[in-house]
Amino acid sequence: MSTEGLASAFASTRRIMEGVGADQFDKPTPCVSWDVRRLINHIVGGSHWFAISTNAGGSPEVDETELTDYAAADMLGSYDHGIAAALAAFSADGALTKTVKLPFGELPGAAFMGLATMDHFIHGWDLAKATGQPLNLDEAMAEQLLAQARMTVPDQFRGPDPHAPFGPIVEIADSAPASDRLAAFLGRAVAA
Repeated sequence: MSTEGLASAFASTRRIMEGVGADQFDKPTPCVSWDVRRLINHIVGGSHWFAISTNAGGSPEVDETELTDYAAADMLGSYDHGIAAALAAFSADGALTKTVKLPFGELPGAAFMGLATMDHFIHGWDLAKATGQPLNLDEAMAEQLLAQARMTVPDQFRGPDPHAPFGPIVEIADSAPASDRLAAFLGRAVAA
């Protein structure tokens, strides 16, 4: 298993992040409890957290990435650093077969990389929606991630924001773009 899908998700979200201006940091996002600044900090911090957790075989007790305001400095440079670190971590020998211990359970490295891919791809969707950018997302990748989400997102992980990682499934037409159907499955309101 390669890191190609993860690299594509990172590149997609980075492209959207390039279009975000500081004047948009206070805008609301589809992640109800986060504004654009908090979403950017989660995205950039997440790239570093996935790298740290993969390398260590578990998440850190104190997540320093949650305490950093990446949006206040060079958010793209920080994201590039996190992307490189995460791709290196998941590419390391044995990284995809080892068990990674997380606050919500244990995952094989390959499943953890799948989670990282979905997280970064869908947060790119969130960021585009929040800042009024065209989505231009890889719909084939969105379709694959939707199939993965249907198999891996349990109902006990659903609830109101910010108390659960995913909201209740939002009804959407089967003819909607795959990225919107993925967002709806993960609990996002997809109206423009």
